[in-house]
Amino acid sequence: MGKKRKQSETQAAEPAKKDEPAPERPKRTLLGWKNKEEVEKQTESNPDSSSQVFRNKEKVMVTCSRRINYRYRHLMLNMVSLLPHCKKDNKVESGSSKGATLNELIELRGCSSCLFFECRKHQDLYLWMSKCPSGPSVKFLVNAVHTMEELKLTGNHLKGSRPLLTFSSNFEKDAHWKLLKEMIIQIFGIPKEHRKSKPYHDHVFVFSIVDDHIWFRNYQISVPHNESDKMVRGGLDKMTLVEVGPRFCLNPIKIFAGSFGGPTLYENPFYVSPNQIRALEKKQKAGKYAKKVKAKTRRKMHELSNPLEPDEFADMWRE
Repeated sequence: MGKKRKQSETQAAEPAKKDEPAPERPKRTLLGWKNKEEVEKQTESNPDSSSQVFRNKEKVMVTCSRRINYRYRHLMLNMVSLLPHCKKDNKVESGSSKGATLNELIELRGCSSCLFFECRKHQDLYLWMSKCPSGPSVKFLVNAVHTMEELKLTGNHLKGSRPLLTFSSNFEKDAHWKLLKEMIIQIFGIPKEHRKSKPYHDHVFVFSIVDDHIWFRNYQISVPHNESDKMVRGGLDKMTLVEVGPRFCLNPIKIFAGSFGGPTLYENPFYVSPNQIRALEKKQKAGKYAKKVKAKTRRKMHELSNPLEPDEFADMWRE
């Protein structure tokens, strides 16, 4: 059995700890970690580089109103899957105070834009597109809704990839179309090097104006990968577009200066609400019944005013 060492020997064997400060943590940026020396060299070579660099920190909150239809809820979920920089929130009561509630929710979630799907009477869908907190905001009526699940198209792009935004030439025609184009670019454009996005462009968002309506389509960029059909970098002749979905049509109603309200910048003169359309259809159906009643009364009046002459052979066989 070995001898135990004395306490003084064990203390002398341990190395003396020095009170050294912890190494300084490098500066973190969106592009990764940067050392302090590299940052100083960059600032010395170009002192205005920090002011020139623009970083897109756009975040979009997507939510809907209560009592929304299942088809419109699926459309909202399709948009959430297409926009990796969005944040989905709970349902909001669609009332007069929804603007203040939504602005507060957007501020709490740290977002700068909002897509609010508002369903009324279980059949009419309105889309609010707003920049928060100062505006502007747009209210659309959504028509011709087709979700990804019901279309069953053959296109299939990578989830979270960045889309290419294309617009028809008539977006440059009027001032309100230019404003809508800029809002769509800021909301639907995924920031570069976002942590949830993929660094690829394999699908296209198409916004086109037909009959004063904005039509939305989503196409996959299909490129052949076989060795025989492999295309040269930058060659567009072999690329094809395959539709993915969803589909919908936006009918602009009003453009407001503030977020979910404020002074009206533009009002669509050709807009007719769905309630008026349904009322006209009911009037047409009611008019058909009224026409039948009028025809019956006219027939009776005609028979009373023009009685038939008595038939001389009517009582011949009574005896």
